[in-house]
Amino acid sequence: MQFGIFTVGDVTTDPTNGTTPSEHERIKAMVRIALKAEEVGLDVFATGEHHNPPFVPSSPTTMLGHIAAQTSKLILSTSTTLITTNDPVKIAEDFAVLQHLADGRVDLMMGRGNTGPVYPWFGQDIRQGIPLAIENYALLRKLWREDVVDWSGKFRTPLQGFTSTPRPLDGVPPFVWHGSIRSPEIAEQAAYYGDGFFANHIFWPKEHFQQLIAFYRQRFEHYGHGSADQAIVGLGGQAFIRPKSQDARNEFRPYFDNAPVYGHGPSLEEFTEQTPLTVGSPQEVIDKTLTFREHFGDYQRQLFLMDHAGLPLKTVLEQLDLLGEHVVPVLRKELDALRPAHVPDAPTHESLKAALVEASV
Repeated sequence: MQFGIFTVGDVTTDPTNGTTPSEHERIKAMVRIALKAEEVGLDVFATGEHHNPPFVPSSPTTMLGHIAAQTSKLILSTSTTLITTNDPVKIAEDFAVLQHLADGRVDLMMGRGNTGPVYPWFGQDIRQGIPLAIENYALLRKLWREDVVDWSGKFRTPLQGFTSTPRPLDGVPPFVWHGSIRSPEIAEQAAYYGDGFFANHIFWPKEHFQQLIAFYRQRFEHYGHGSADQAIVGLGGQAFIRPKSQDARNEFRPYFDNAPVYGHGPSLEEFTEQTPLTVGSPQEVIDKTLTFREHFGDYQRQLFLMDHAGLPLKTVLEQLDLLGEHVVPVLRKELDALRPAHVPDAPTHESLKAALVEASV
């Protein structure tokens, strides 16, 4: 079981004192948060990809390459790589370079994003979002798995005798998760290829995602990749932790009330009741997260959103200390003990490399 954090890289005013970090300060803070994640024993750091204010992570591989040079164990990932508006050739090359720099500690999550205007900014049509995701990913896989590619499609110029460089490290492409909050077509795509499916269920009730994950599991089995309970599932989550529950609620409430995404909507109490958000003690976070297995089955990756809504860096680092010391060790022990032996761990570069060697024997 892998545990980690993901960031959307928002630049948000701290509602308690009116201060707003600069873009420079926010980018540097994201790096510091990633280093802290490794320090406290987390497995994964993932960054989003956004091309509009108030977000700063427009070049995830640049940031992850910088972090790779300062870490030794942390898996570097994305919480969205825009498969619809990025050229698959550039994705193939950028993440292969990152693989080599990080000695294989790389995977990525494909998604369509949640910002409609990004499509025309990169010369695409949002009405073609699903076809773009399907065609572009098919090409990306081909680029990573074939040394010389001849290809033609609907959305970009053809390729003739093209070789993407560098080639993936050890001949093993990065493992891909497909992230979706609403589209069964994306769950179908993940199942077809035997890839991972990440349900970032932080905004909607669990019943919606139970249906989406169940569909992915059924289709994963249909395509012959293993039984439904062996499908590779990742989940999102949100938490704000203090040793005492009331202290956590009092401190986090102004951030919640003014958050750019869910602020000025449901109350904190309503939101925590209906979504994975947990605001309270370490034990409350443990108890809430353990229910995810009851709702969605055994899964392989759990990522928490910890640094949004204007929370100051000092507070986020304190959150990671609490997460790493008091929450994750318990969750790791409990969930690993409950998982049947036939349910696999999350794929890593080393496990994929070993599988490739075994298949060639």
